[in-house]
Amino acid sequence: MTIDTADFEKIYVSRCVTLRSALEQMDRAGKGLLLLVDEEGCFERTVTDGDLRRELLSGRSLDESLISLPQTRSVTIPETTSRREALEILNNHSVDHLPVVNSKGSVVNLLERKEIDSHILLSTPHMGESEHAFVEEAFRSNWIAPLGPHVDAFENEMAGLIGRSHALAVNSGTAAIHLALRLLGVEQGDRVFCSTLTFVASANPIVYQGATPVFIDSERESWNMCPVALEKAFEAAKVEGWKPKAVIVVNLYGQSADFDAIQAVCDAQEVPIVEDAAESLGGMYKGQASGSFGRLSIFSFNGNKIITTSGGGMLLSDEPALIEQARFLATQARDPAPHYQHSAVGYNYRMSNILAGVGRGQLEALGDRVHARRAVFESYRSGLSDIPEILWMPEPVWSESTRWLTACTIVPTPKIDREKLRLHLAEDLIEARPVWKPMHLQPIYQSAPYYMSGEASVSDELFANGLCLPSGSNLSSQQIDQTIGSIRAAFGR
Repeated sequence: MTIDTADFEKIYVSRCVTLRSALEQMDRAGKGLLLLVDEEGCFERTVTDGDLRRELLSGRSLDESLISLPQTRSVTIPETTSRREALEILNNHSVDHLPVVNSKGSVVNLLERKEIDSHILLSTPHMGESEHAFVEEAFRSNWIAPLGPHVDAFENEMAGLIGRSHALAVNSGTAAIHLALRLLGVEQGDRVFCSTLTFVASANPIVYQGATPVFIDSERESWNMCPVALEKAFEAAKVEGWKPKAVIVVNLYGQSADFDAIQAVCDAQEVPIVEDAAESLGGMYKGQASGSFGRLSIFSFNGNKIITTSGGGMLLSDEPALIEQARFLATQARDPAPHYQHSAVGYNYRMSNILAGVGRGQLEALGDRVHARRAVFESYRSGLSDIPEILWMPEPVWSESTRWLTACTIVPTPKIDREKLRLHLAEDLIEARPVWKPMHLQPIYQSAPYYMSGEASVSDELFANGLCLPSGSNLSSQQIDQTIGSIRAAFGR
C-alpha cells in the first residue's frame, strides 16, 4: 500500500505527546500502529497498541508522555526493496508492517502484510452471483452429470450471442478444435495451416488426426495470421501439388484476425476455416462478433479466460449437420440402440450440467468483463505513456479487442529488456509472461513448415520482446497502480 502525506500525518507521533493522546490517535487512524518521529521528522520506531499497554502496566499514567518509551530499532526497508524481499523480511521478523524509509530517514511508505502477502496474477477467474443460482438449481434438480437443461440453454445462449445457428458445449476448447478437424475430414497424411503465434492447443489437434501442421506468420497490424504469408503458403503448396484440408485462424489476446482478407484467400482455394476464438469472446470484427467466422468456430472457458466454467469449450457453426455429427462424436459416438453399440470411434467431450450453469451465469456479465479488461489496458497505457520503450499491441480500425490480456513489446536497451522487466516484476510478486512462443519454435514442431510474408519473422520478434501484464477484470485499482509503479521503477522513471 502507499500512504499519502495526509494519511501519514494521522499516524505520526512524537515523544512529547501523552499516552492518552497516542491511544486516541491510534484509534482514529485505525492502522494498529503509530510512527514515532523526532523533531526533524526522522523515523525512530513503530508504536503498537501493545507498546502503549505495556507502558500503562508499568505504572505510567495516561497523562504522561512517551518520553520514556524504549529506543528500540524497528525493522525498516529502503525504497528499492522488492515486494518479494519485503515479504521475506515480514516473515523472518514476524511483523505485519514495514516502514519504507528514504535516504534522509523519513518514512515514505508503509507496507502491510495483507497488501503484499499475495501475488498479482496474470488473469484470474472473476465470479459473480448468478453462477450460484444456476449451480444450485442443477443440484436441486439432480442434473449434475454431463448433459442437462443448463447445457442446452448455454448452447442456445452462446449461439444467439455470437450470431451462429448452432452450438455444442464441450469440456475444452482443445476438444472443440479436435472435433472441428474431424468434421472437416482431416486425417493421416493431410496438412493443416495454422497461426504460429498461439498456444499449443491450437496445433495439437492437427496431430491428433495424424496430420501435419504448417505454420503461418503474424502481421504487425494485429499480431494475428498474416494474409500475405497465408497466400504464399498456398502458392507453395500448389507448386508442390497439394492443398491443406483446413486453416486454423487464431484470434490472439482478444483481438480478431483480418477475416475479410483471410477469407478471400481461403475461398479462392476452396479450403475451410476454423476460427479459434478461444481468447476473443466478446470481441468484434467490423461490427460482427468474434467466433462468427469460418465454417466452424471455437471458444474456450478455461480458468484464465474472460469468462470461465473452470474448464470447458464451445463448437459453433451455421451448418446443423456438422454440429449434430459433433454431438454424436463428443458423446462416445454411441449408436441409437437400446444397448451400448458403437460403429465409430468417439470421445468423452461433453460439458457437465453444473459447469454449463456456471457458464450461463458468467455469460450474463460478459459485457462488464470486456469493459473492465479494456479499462485495465487503458490504465496501463495512460500510466506508462511517457516510456517510449513500451509499445502496446495495436488495435486495427476493423477490430474491437476485448484486451483479454494486456500485451506489449519492450524495445530492448542495455538497461532493460523484456526478460529483465519480467524478472523485476516477479520480484515484486507480479506475474507477467512472455507472449506465446511461436509454434514453429517449439521443440515438438521445429521441423514443421513455416511461411512468412517477408524475410524476417514477425512472430519471432514479438516473442523475443513481447510481454503480457496482469489483466484480470477483478484487478483492483491499487493492484494496477502497483504494477505501473513497479514497471516505472524498472525503467528508472
